[in-house]
Amino acid sequence: MAKSAKTGKATKKRVVKVEPYGRAYISASFNNIIVTLTNNVGQVISWSSSGKMGFRGSKKNTPYAAQTAAEDCSKTAFDLGLRKVKVYVKGPGSGRESAIRTIHSAGIEVTEINDVTPLPHNGCRPPKRRRV
Repeated sequence: MAKSAKTGKATKKRVVKVEPYGRAYISASFNNIIVTLTNNVGQVISWSSSGKMGFRGSKKNTPYAAQTAAEDCSKTAFDLGLRKVKVYVKGPGSGRESAIRTIHSAGIEVTEINDVTPLPHNGCRPPKRRRV
């Protein structure tokens, strides 16, 4: 059991129910790639990022970094019993497709792929005209 830093009391670890069906969230920004595998309720089974895998700087947003992060994450979830996922991809990063391909190659079947990247409809209000 883990102890909390302030009180020193032991805290109970949350038990996540792992079912064969779940969701995969891939957040691919310009700086990092975060892969999260959850059950259908939304409780996190496993997660990984390219920064967690040891990539630094501009190497974090490469398809290879996304591949290693997805491999680490999906291997843990597959061992716990996850077999099929719906994938939700968010962001303009370069490692989106390679992360999906790696999840599929790890033995987890990808049933559906949804792009949930937020798009501005009219955007922010532009700044005032520059005074000279």
